[in-house]
Amino acid sequence: MSENHPIKNASGDRVRNGEVDVLTSTYSSIPAELESSEEPFATYFDEKVPIPEDEKYPRFSFRKLWAFTGPGFLMSIAYLDPGNIESDLQSGAVAGFKLLWVLLTATVIGLLLQRLAARLGVVTGLHLAEVCNRQYPKVPRIFLWLMVELAIIGSDMQEVIGSAIAINLLSVGVIPLWGGVLITIIDTFVFLFLDKYGLRKLEALFGFLITIMAVTFGYEYVRVRPNQGELLKGMFVPYCQGCGPPQLEQAVGIVGAVIMPHNMYLHSALVKSREVNRANKKEVREANKYFFIESSIALFVSFIINVFVVSVFAEAFFGRSNSQVYEVCKNNSSPHSKLFPNNNETLEVDIYKGGVVLGCYFGPAALYIWAVGILAAGQSSTMTGTYSGQFVMEGFLNLKWSRFKRVILTRSIAITPTLLVAIFQDVEHLTGMNDFLNVLQSLQLPFALIPILTFTSLRPLMNDFVNGIGWKIAGGVLILLICSINMYFVIVYVSALGHVALYVGAAILSIVYLCFVAYLTWQCLVALGVSFLECGQTYHLGLNSHTDLFLLNNLDADDSTMNTC
Repeated sequence: MSENHPIKNASGDRVRNGEVDVLTSTYSSIPAELESSEEPFATYFDEKVPIPEDEKYPRFSFRKLWAFTGPGFLMSIAYLDPGNIESDLQSGAVAGFKLLWVLLTATVIGLLLQRLAARLGVVTGLHLAEVCNRQYPKVPRIFLWLMVELAIIGSDMQEVIGSAIAINLLSVGVIPLWGGVLITIIDTFVFLFLDKYGLRKLEALFGFLITIMAVTFGYEYVRVRPNQGELLKGMFVPYCQGCGPPQLEQAVGIVGAVIMPHNMYLHSALVKSREVNRANKKEVREANKYFFIESSIALFVSFIINVFVVSVFAEAFFGRSNSQVYEVCKNNSSPHSKLFPNNNETLEVDIYKGGVVLGCYFGPAALYIWAVGILAAGQSSTMTGTYSGQFVMEGFLNLKWSRFKRVILTRSIAITPTLLVAIFQDVEHLTGMNDFLNVLQSLQLPFALIPILTFTSLRPLMNDFVNGIGWKIAGGVLILLICSINMYFVIVYVSALGHVALYVGAAILSIVYLCFVAYLTWQCLVALGVSFLECGQTYHLGLNSHTDLFLLNNLDADDSTMNTC
């Protein structure tokens, strides 16, 4: 290769002689045959949004913030999906305002983790699935891909069924659950191809759907008029007086619903949609700053919407019994009064029953407005879930298929089990399935959180933007805390199965699961600097021989060889 010949990195960025890539201060010459044989990895989006220069306001520019606005709001959809909405309303009905501080804490932790995901995408030019594909050996890589796909399928089932429930409510039961699933599948395909008309138009559509959620759930909030003093106390006083196992399980459920594994993969890919010269440290630093500001704003909006839902059900239905709700629905001639048994047990609600209860207490308008909000949540999260599926599959498997084939494949994998559930399950009895899906996604959290901390702590990958000691410690503690909380949630669920065969199966799966988590943890600890663990025949993480990362690593012979401690 001649000295002045430009070379490309894995994301397609060009680096000419004389420019220093932010990811490495020195890199060895790359043989010409490697350059010609390596095809730049195509991002899902065909266009990149240009970032305007604003010399008048070098420190902070609203023009630049507007240019960077988009990925964070698409990411925030995962904090507003039907699974989160159901967790919110159950939190309000079970614990009143007492768990709002848990929701606030989980959202802040989510923001910090999303920051790591965005930085990985900006600095390396690769999203998390692509980095996993290049850095992990084949068997762990395939296992990791399968686990993430399971998380996406579980999330997608909740999102599609949430949309189907909303359609069922809006049609007064005329359209069955399976019919709503089919409608959701069709209109999702239509919306997904809107980015053909421009990425910013697609982002505007998501902004419109978030606005619908804010208006509809905000209407319910104004209609119910929650006690503002109790709301602020529940949000900022980390205490739950008189709480027992149901409230504890609900608190764990909030954390599991807010922090979703596939969202790390999604956000690290979405930030690639902006034009950032990765050979310029100033531009990379600026991109990290604006993406963090945008993510903070987006998650603040999602938090407010979640607070609306929790507060409505905390004020109106906390401590109510089934018989009380039954009498109110019966007196208002509601066709859904039979949903609630005439007994003194505490009211249990889900997305479907929540809309019905609102209709009984606050009139039909409250029910239909609730359904519109759920429909917006379901539609938007289904679309972002599909994008997650695209990024994960094309990243882990390095797919070079046409876009239409990729959409069909990833949609089929996620939609098929959802359609089967919709056909054979009643719309009124989906709570058990939602509990199972929450457990499934909780189990998958380590397969997103551990890799993101691992790779953002690798200097050969991140160079000047590698995690500092504070972020390494804080990230490790947060991930340990989140995984521990969610494992508790899983244990509580499994202990309630009540069948010996199920216990045996769960025990076998647990051994396999824990072994793989231990492997990822070992790799992560090595990346964090626990050097005494790097023993035996192991590759230096981030310094392997994958040519896709030749601009991310120094490919001297010593770096790609095995070491022993």
